[in-house]
Amino acid sequence: MRPEVFKMVDRVVAIDPGLETIHCEGLVPHESSIFEGHFPGHPIMPGVLLIEAMAQTTGWLVLARNRFDKMPFLATVKEAKLRTFVVPGQMLDLHSRILHEGSGFVVAQTKALIEGKPVCNAELVFRVLPWPEGRMKDVVLKVAERVEFPLADFADA
Repeated sequence: MRPEVFKMVDRVVAIDPGLETIHCEGLVPHESSIFEGHFPGHPIMPGVLLIEAMAQTTGWLVLARNRFDKMPFLATVKEAKLRTFVVPGQMLDLHSRILHEGSGFVVAQTKALIEGKPVCNAELVFRVLPWPEGRMKDVVLKVAERVEFPLADFADA
């Protein structure tokens, strides 16, 4: 996990064959610039970055569902609950389940756990759009390799 550059998922653990759920992992780093001000002497991962980690997890699932044909963009965060502090060195288990898909939107239920205990959950809504001009798709495909995303199974790239 490199939160200072918004790379929040370290590994795609599993995507179910029906493309309804995904499980990813992200190790909260021991050292990161985000902890310099959040908080001195008591470093905790900002809640917004927990939500970003859950959003990226869902993003990988949406990419699998559309075979990397379109890109998901986070549009809405509903009913987010931050349940406890996340500190450096902890491993996040990130889970997402698709609730609804249609009309260019995807709704998902997401959660982050540490050692089986919930630390954050939310319902997230994504707008799914054509890839922006430029090399963004190529960059995402390279990141897919880094996080062990099973490209051969889910990408026509």
